[in-house]
This record gives sequence, structure tokens and C-alpha cells, in this order.
Amino acid sequence: MPFTRLTPDGASRPIDRELAEEVPVAIEFNGIGYAVLMATPQNLDDLVLGFALSERLSGPEDTPFDVDIHRTPQGMVARANLPPERTGALLERVRHRATDSSCGLCGIENLEQASRPLPPVTARSRADRTAVFRALAMLGDYQPLNAATGAAHAAGWAGADGAIRLVREDVGRHNAFDKLIGAMRRAGADWSGGFALLSSRCSYELVEKAALSNCPLLVTISAPTRLAAERAKAVALPLVVLARPDALLSQGWEEDTSVET
Repeated sequence: MPFTRLTPDGASRPIDRELAEEVPVAIEFNGIGYAVLMATPQNLDDLVLGFALSERLSGPEDTPFDVDIHRTPQGMVARANLPPERTGALLERVRHRATDSSCGLCGIENLEQASRPLPPVTARSRADRTAVFRALAMLGDYQPLNAATGAAHAAGWAGADGAIRLVREDVGRHNAFDKLIGAMRRAGADWSGGFALLSSRCSYELVEKAALSNCPLLVTISAPTRLAAERAKAVALPLVVLARPDALLSQGWEEDTSVET
């Protein structure tokens, strides 16, 4: 897309810049319109699978379902069928208005739903600080969309040694994490003593998604909100935040120094 580059010395020149795609994605479960997300139209099957887990419409023990993706002039439509035993949860949580992100709160009609209890995190990470710094240094190499556009978040799964195993990108930080969780579920992978690394702040919604996927350690590049830190502490989810090349902050995290990196 054409732009004009302006500099402080008064110079200007035309440039052509690649932009990240952001389109409406309508999600239907069992023929019911459930939500509309604004998302990058890549890995949408992973997005829907992870979103269903985050919405508590599907459990980690459920068999991953197929997703049919259809392009329309208005955007994308993603259709999936949940198993019969999940119909009750679907009808209870079905939404009556479109949402603008997969935050898990838009469309909820009362405060009790917004503060539903989370399951305690039972998995444990075997990573130490060397592993976290290693993953931070590697993450940029797995972000081709952000390298091209400067407008995409990344969610990565790193092993206990800090090696990046899998990354998903999206213009929305919530979508990126749902895509990662969905991709891991589809591959039959668990966190295996590793951790999640997100190129964003640590928000309440991301803590929810991490807890529901039994993530043993959540690492974010920016700071947490107070509510996110409190919710993480309540469910024994260790946090590493403001993770930068020279330092990081941790809450509830005991390093495993036995891992060789």
C-alpha cells in the first residue's frame, strides 16, 4: 500500500508498505452463530479450536474437531461441530451480539460470568532464566508477519530449554494465543515442562487462556495488569513479565536450574 515517508528535516518520499490483514471472522458452532472476531486470516482452524477451549465449550480431553473455513465478500466464516455432550455449554454461553476480539468477555451479560472460577494450574515448568532469555532472543526469527508489517503479535511455545517449538501470529494478542493453543491441541502436544511466550502485555484474558490450557509458565514482554497478576496468583500460574533482553520480573516462579541449555 502506498504511503509517504516524512522525516524531521523536511524530506519526504513515497514508499510502498505491506500491511497486515484484519478481517471479520464469524464463528459458528453446531449451526449457531457464536461470535465475530477481527483476526488475521491465517491458521483459522487453530484459532477456532483454541477459542473453543478458552470459551469453555471444549475441554483439553476432547478430540480436536474439524473446522470448515469459507470466504465471503464480507469476511470469513468458520464452522465447527461440538460433540453432543457440549451442547448444554454452547447454549448457555451462546452470544447474541458480535464481538471485536477473542477476549472471552465481550457479550457476557453479567459480572458473575466475568469472574467465573478458573481451574488451578497443575503443570510445572522446568525452565530457568537462561531458557527464558534464550526464547526471547529467538522469538523474532519466528515472526515473519510482524517482520513484514510491524503489526502482528506472536504467541510461542518454548521448551524447557528455551528452544521455540511453535509460534502463531495475529493482529490480536488474544487470537495469537488461541491459535497457538489450538495448534498444540491439534498436534496432541502439551507444554512438556516449557512455557508460553507472548509479545504483549499480560492481561486478564491471557491469564484465563493460560490457566484453561494448563500452561505451567506464562511469559510476556510487557507488564501485567493488577487483575491479571491477582488471578494468576490465585490459580498458581507463575508469571514472568516485562521480559526484556537484560532483565525480567517474576511472580510465583521457582526456576528449575537442573535444565541444561
